[in-house]
Amino acid sequence: MTRKNVSWRIAVDTGGTFTDVVAFEEDSGAVHATKTPSTPGDPSVGFMHGVHKIAHLAGFDLHEVNGVSHGTTVATNALLAEEGSFPGLGLIVTRGFRHLLEIARQSVPQGYGNSYFWVKPERIVPLHLVREVSERLDFRGQVLTPFDEPDAEAVAKWFRERGITCIGVCFLHAYANDEHEQRMRTVLARVHPTASVSISSEVLPEYREYERTVTTLVDAFVKPRVARYVSQIETRLRDEVGPTTPFYIMKSNGGVVSAREVAGQPIGTLLSGPAAGALGAALLAQAAGFERVLTLDGGGTSTDVAVVEHGAPHVTTDGRVGRHPVKVPMTDVVTVGAGGGSIARRAPDGRLKVGPDSAGADPGPMCYGHGGRVPTVTDATLVLGRIPPHLLGGEIPLDVHLAEQGIGELAASIGLSTERTAAGVLEIAAWNQANAVRQVTVRRGLDVRDYVLVAFGGSGPLQAGRLVDILGLKTALIPPDPGNVSAFGLLTVDIKNDYVVTAVQRDEALDLERVNGHYARLEDQARVALAAEGFAVAEMRLSRSADMRYFGQAWEVRVEVPCGPFDRSVADLAVRRFHAAHQQTYGYSYAESRDQRIEWVNFRVVGIGPLRRPVIQTRARCALAGVERALSGWRGVYFESGSTETPIYARARLQPGDCLDGPAIVEEFGSTTVIFPSQQARVDEYANLVLAKSR
Repeated sequence: MTRKNVSWRIAVDTGGTFTDVVAFEEDSGAVHATKTPSTPGDPSVGFMHGVHKIAHLAGFDLHEVNGVSHGTTVATNALLAEEGSFPGLGLIVTRGFRHLLEIARQSVPQGYGNSYFWVKPERIVPLHLVREVSERLDFRGQVLTPFDEPDAEAVAKWFRERGITCIGVCFLHAYANDEHEQRMRTVLARVHPTASVSISSEVLPEYREYERTVTTLVDAFVKPRVARYVSQIETRLRDEVGPTTPFYIMKSNGGVVSAREVAGQPIGTLLSGPAAGALGAALLAQAAGFERVLTLDGGGTSTDVAVVEHGAPHVTTDGRVGRHPVKVPMTDVVTVGAGGGSIARRAPDGRLKVGPDSAGADPGPMCYGHGGRVPTVTDATLVLGRIPPHLLGGEIPLDVHLAEQGIGELAASIGLSTERTAAGVLEIAAWNQANAVRQVTVRRGLDVRDYVLVAFGGSGPLQAGRLVDILGLKTALIPPDPGNVSAFGLLTVDIKNDYVVTAVQRDEALDLERVNGHYARLEDQARVALAAEGFAVAEMRLSRSADMRYFGQAWEVRVEVPCGPFDRSVADLAVRRFHAAHQQTYGYSYAESRDQRIEWVNFRVVGIGPLRRPVIQTRARCALAGVERALSGWRGVYFESGSTETPIYARARLQPGDCLDGPAIVEEFGSTTVIFPSQQARVDEYANLVLAKSR
């Protein structure tokens, strides 16, 4: 792949509180990291401030930058910000299917017991903004009712006159034949040219009309918002970095894609930030010798948890963002509202409650001194002495008196001391994080004790030691620069695109020629997209998979399918893999039953364009004295038994082979690690802190 004769790559992960930046020098493998406060009013300001800051710290010129990768929550935030229906969003469906969103699914969310107590939430598009067009296809894609162009023009004019500028098109069985949806988009471009239009046959060419419709509508709604955001950053990058510098956006499937592609189909960027963190942590853990990992990304607003097996996090197509099903490939992440900015309060019944709402970056915790009026997890941590009176190496001073005032007022309202209240806030936050871990393990039949916890983010290492005790874990790993792991993860991924087609067939009557045709068409699409990114055919990597199920089931299990000619032996191998995967996922299979039939549902291809990744380097131990070299001071820190005079260590001065007995505090630029009493931390050859119970 042809590139400029320069060597720096930059990754920027914009969070709700801080923007994390990492620079990677491709020739030497050197990695530099920093953080800067996010700017919610205009995230591009914080983005470019971080780019300039890392260039100054690492000592390179911006014209030496070979590429910029970015993880953004713009699409997710736009979706979560809307409580009811989405303003300016309309839907076009096949005549006779106007109530598709009203019917939705019969399933009731867990916790309601039965449908009597559950009120269906507002639809993403209200019924009066759903319009019908005369046309109809069957499930094979054959035309039953021709596309009525005058009818389509009338619908387009109707939306134009009412100022509806985001429109989703979802015709019945369009996954099997996109002709009618393409014609509808052409009509909209002619009659209502200012509308942002998404068609389901491009966004999600799979069956299940409800999920396909909602996913298409989400894409249509966030498209103009993401396009504006990406355009702002691209303009500044062209002016300040260079007009030809590649700009990549992280996708939720664990890959990146060029910014020009994201603007056309932004749905893939939902939950892209958590995906980068999980991938970065997976690579760091794998280098340290751990294959089965739980990643815990503790930020200022929330905590994201994922399971990693054999170096890769689990991927799902049954994700949700808020109350909306979004059926696109995404890293399987569970998010809870437990971060440094999570607000602590007295609940109406007198209990102490923490989260899920957050003080965010503005005004932030009370100790920031920016006008925050409610105590947060960060305030409680400061009161207990577990973090220093400043963040980011002194860039953000913290006011201990304001934190004590907020926690003290909360303590008075529940009848506890200030210290006990602060400790209670952190304990509740830790149990909220532990419950997220159990959601991705115990509830899915996995034993949490078989995994190593990799804690990162600004607040993750603060609670890692407590989670070791709560969950009965053997080990927790805290990587170097834990506050920048998500940004680092952006440098560890490849360009990646997903392609799918629905073609339901029984295994005993599987049309091998037809399947070969499906895979060939999907692979051609992948090659065209990768060629547009500048990859030669020899550099491209393609992988196949299929969604399969037992006849009569409603949901599928995905299995890998070998590339090459698809014959009966390949199909039989996929069937065996399906039985094994079903056994592992659900605890049973029908591998020995000849009566239970199998269906092939979706055929999938992933196209990958490999990018150069940082190599995790070992750290040499210098011939210096013991851990005293890293001791920077002492301060009183509150633990379960009370306040204890505790040693404070500078992580930058720790070396491989060092061991620290708890209680102890380890401080660095972007994060702080707490080593609890009866715990020990060992520094491994990669400079990771490995936490475990004392022997």
